Amino acid sequence: MYTSNSALRAFREARHTFIDGSRIDMGTLAASLGVDRTSLFRWVGNRDQLLSEVLWSLAVPTLDGAAAAAAPSGVARIVDVLDRFTADLIRAPYFRAFLTREPARALRLLTTSDSDVQSRFVARVTALVDAERNSGAFDPAPLSSEELARLLVRISESFTYADLISGETPDAARARATFEYVLRPAAVPAPVD
Repeated sequence: MYTSNSALRAFREARHTFIDGSRIDMGTLAASLGVDRTSLFRWVGNRDQLLSEVLWSLAVPTLDGAAAAAAPSGVARIVDVLDRFTADLIRAPYFRAFLTREPARALRLLTTSDSDVQSRFVARVTALVDAERNSGAFDPAPLSSEELARLLVRISESFTYADLISGETPDAARARATFEYVLRPAAVPAPVD
């Protein structure tokens, strides 16, 4: 996150532009701040870096809200957090506008292993799984918490960006059903006589 006053001012302006459903243009942003593009790039990095920070700044309160409203523990908590987060993304008009306006960039910034947004999302889901594991309410074995988190993030991405990936309609209900399916307890095999 940005720490200098100049960078924070640029970030806030960019975030406001994004929430309004408009494209963040570095030249326009620099002009609105009364600086040249070189100064803007020095403060906030390139456009992709700025967009990543804006996207993550919107994801954090969405994740926090989902966690606050979720079931208290176990698989139900993990499913609730991911379900609410996925549904909120699907419904967010500014987010849908970005996906429609810049689909290739959106997928690159949100879903690739080089993505700061995806790595932060995986870290948050890993922490969620770890919290439930540490409380004794859930065991991700045979996967590690991070392996399971990566799988759950991919499920969220598959349904949130379904229109871009497969031409299907984004569907939070199907995402929830998939989270529940993946996280259901393993069936105990019947004894063989």
